Amino acid sequence: VAASHKEEKHSIDLIENNYVYGNTKHEVDVYVKMFANSPFLVCMDWARSREELIDPNYFWIGPDGKKLEGRFYVNLTETGKLMVMGFKEFMSGAYTCTLSHKIIETTTQEEREVFEEYKFMVYAYREADHAYQVFVRFTTKECNLAANRQFFEELRKILNNIIADLMCHVVESSYKCHSVKTPKQGLLYELFVSFQGNTFQCLIRSLIFMNNPRAKDRIGAFFQKQTYALRHNFHAVPIIHYVDNSFSVTHIDSCRPGFGKNNITHKNCASCCVVCEPGTYSPNNEVTCQICSRPQVQIYGATAC
Repeated sequence: VAASHKEEKHSIDLIENNYVYGNTKHEVDVYVKMFANSPFLVCMDWARSREELIDPNYFWIGPDGKKLEGRFYVNLTETGKLMVMGFKEFMSGAYTCTLSHKIIETTTQEEREVFEEYKFMVYAYREADHAYQVFVRFTTKECNLAANRQFFEELRKILNNIIADLMCHVVESSYKCHSVKTPKQGLLYELFVSFQGNTFQCLIRSLIFMNNPRAKDRIGAFFQKQTYALRHNFHAVPIIHYVDNSFSVTHIDSCRPGFGKNNITHKNCASCCVVCEPGTYSPNNEVTCQICSRPQVQIYGATAC
């Protein structure tokens, strides 16, 4: 759970105690991991919670503008604390609580009722899916060589076999052939191969492909062996062969459809994939919620416009 709170002095204690306090001056942002329970949203600020309250009443309104009392997915305490359980996309939005209590004048015993409103903006989030984009190059005889495609398909099979026991496989694999002018060897033709792996392609989450060092290390070791083989095992270099030191790995993140990153709007959860807000959507695994051209799409976590 992540929360944005102006009272810096108390923010660590509030989160550790699973409480997030309100503020009458501004809304408080709260980020809840998908399918987890929210922290307790407290219908008062930290200072008010340390005071005596006479005849307090708490009235909570959900994102749909209706009262929350009695809903199966909320836990409302008699002291005005709200927990939203099993958080999902549709539960995101504004949670508003009105606190009313009485003030009794000590001299006249006159009673006066006061009202305070606290607003929380609560967002579902997921952790980003970690993946790695792998790039590698091979020298070939010419770009229109029929064997190029066959070689690429065989390479993909080999790499999949290397990590098969991790219940993963490479995806987004492709290659292009380019002519490359080199200082020492003149004009060469090379296959630029790229592929990636991510969490969607793993059947066991604890063995995430490119988030698992064993998978990444195996792929890297395979290409290192190509250099050794070229130098020691061949009298004549094969037509298609690995370009020494061309193996490189780039870390990339992705978000599930309906989620995206925004380190400006959600700076307190910048690394999170936060649910797309009404009027935005994300149809794929990219990290950005796109603005919808049809404003009637007013749901959280939209995957289409």
